[in-house]
Amino acid sequence: MKEKNPIQLDDRISLIDGFDMDIPNRTGTYVIDEEELTLVEVGPSPSVRYIKRGLEELGHTFADVKYIIVTHVHLDHAGGAGFLLQQCPNATLIVHPRGGRHLIDPSKLAAGARAIYGDSFSEIYDPIVPVPADRVVEKSEGDTLKIGANCTLEFWDTPGHAKHHFSIYDPVSNGIFTGDTTGVRYELLLQEGVELYLPTTSPNHFNPNDMHASIKRVQEKNVDRIYFGHFSMTENPDAALKQVADWLDIYMDISEEVIEEGGDYNEIANQIMARVKSHLQGFGIHDDHEVYIILNLDIQICALGIMDYFKKIKQ
Repeated sequence: MKEKNPIQLDDRISLIDGFDMDIPNRTGTYVIDEEELTLVEVGPSPSVRYIKRGLEELGHTFADVKYIIVTHVHLDHAGGAGFLLQQCPNATLIVHPRGGRHLIDPSKLAAGARAIYGDSFSEIYDPIVPVPADRVVEKSEGDTLKIGANCTLEFWDTPGHAKHHFSIYDPVSNGIFTGDTTGVRYELLLQEGVELYLPTTSPNHFNPNDMHASIKRVQEKNVDRIYFGHFSMTENPDAALKQVADWLDIYMDISEEVIEEGGDYNEIANQIMARVKSHLQGFGIHDDHEVYIILNLDIQICALGIMDYFKKIKQ
């Protein structure tokens, strides 16, 4: 097992790297250390062993966990929810109303991911364990969850990436857990002094108008922190949100032009990647940088989602 201590973000919030797809700094689980120990995001089932180790490093066990919150039910965020719940006897799963049924019966989620990942699916996601219905609580717009004497989390519907997506506002840190709605933060580039935040537009609920509206809503809240599903947090939310919104427009402009010329999702991905590479070259990031392992995968999936969006609006 990889050795990596939890990242202590402050005196009450930590981040455990889940090594999604065996890649560091890709997807993690936030630990909110309040009276009711709360986890935000699970990742796929292979990440559960890292969550266990991380909690132990923080002085906790699975028995201490009271709430497990998933921002949405895509498998890289929630695929391990059932497997984790099996080992957390006192925990309740919190999920968006549109998503709960898909974790109780994850067969459709699994089928969709198998179509994308093929032979790699089992290694990335297994086991997919159904969540018991009596351990699921659904939260939607305006709902709250008290996890400490001075901490009541607030739930916001934030579609754009998925219809079954909410974000969780933490008033203590004036921060918000945004899952995938406000994009991806590339930790590998932050280590080079380069901030890159790109939208994630994967199938099959991607809607650019909804995503822009959700980004604007977070902007108007004037938060001090954004906790990303991928990966860690920023304390420069205005710049991050502007960058994601600008890149979303670039993605859509490129894609619309490619589709008008009869191109496919591969051409969309190639042109978006060319634009991102050109941008990063301006910061001295070479084309063989390891960040491109993640960027290539992300942009391929983004192109699929954009193509799916354009097909739907033309039907």
